[in-house]
Amino acid sequence: MKRNIHLIIIFTLLTVNVGSIQGQSKAKNPQYEAYINKYKDLAVQLQKEYRIPASIKLAQGLLETGAGSSRLARIGNNHFGIKCKEEWKGGRMYHDDDAKNECFRTYKSAEESYLDHALFLSKRIYYVSLFDLDIYDYEGWAYGLQRCGYATDKLYGQKLVSLIETYELYKYDKAKAPDILIYDDIYEIKIADSDFEIQHPRYAEWRRNIYEVNGIHYITAKASDSYEIISKDLRIKLKRLYKYNEVPKYHSLSSDDIIFVQAKKKQASKDNSVHVVKKGESLHGISQMYGMKLKSLYKFNKLSDDHVSCPGDVLKVRK
Repeated sequence: MKRNIHLIIIFTLLTVNVGSIQGQSKAKNPQYEAYINKYKDLAVQLQKEYRIPASIKLAQGLLETGAGSSRLARIGNNHFGIKCKEEWKGGRMYHDDDAKNECFRTYKSAEESYLDHALFLSKRIYYVSLFDLDIYDYEGWAYGLQRCGYATDKLYGQKLVSLIETYELYKYDKAKAPDILIYDDIYEIKIADSDFEIQHPRYAEWRRNIYEVNGIHYITAKASDSYEIISKDLRIKLKRLYKYNEVPKYHSLSSDDIIFVQAKKKQASKDNSVHVVKKGESLHGISQMYGMKLKSLYKFNKLSDDHVSCPGDVLKVRK
């Protein structure tokens, strides 16, 4: 009988200890939970627009900033450890990371950082394979980010998965996006033209086809389109679209007009040297056709400001 009592006591102690350990393993950091509650709606909204799992975005934010406590997050609003890169035109700060005194992007708000993170992943060739994964495959995304070189930490993927499972972040991947557009007024992020280097599934959500000429991406206008609509649709600042396409403010569009989402080049591609003007073509239309600046077309052909081309005219489109 005493033997049985001893066994019962030992079993009880073991059960209590195991339960205590399990309880400790499931303990959640209140600071982490507060961070999640603060940014979960934004993560869900960006998932809908860019097909990056909300769980991944939240887990990266937690890991990269220590739930918003890092110097980069506190001073620079940088929640994803994104470095300047050559194309970055925005604010910057310097911080020791893989090397000493490295350049990191800074933002006016955390919301800008979250949006730039979505743009950073969706427009770079390194991460294109991630968008072939199921939106609910957070493990695939976590280890895929590590494999694609997002971070040098060999445990990066494992740490992301651990955060996602500890804080049940996967539930946000199936959450409904909020009705209010959280970052509707954010159009100031300086993303260089060279960032448009790949096609991405998010363009399908705009229901627009992306084309390329002379190494530059463009779309074609629909019957009901305007530059204002396209600016909001593509989240490119309106004045930049006007500048890219060399048109005045409030310029109207016709169906199938070319609208560039990057600055045009100084001359046409090497495949083209001259253009024979056809009926109804304008100099601006010809410059759009070749993805070259209108002023270059005037310069190459020594044309006056009031020149009007006629059918049959031969124009140089390269030097």
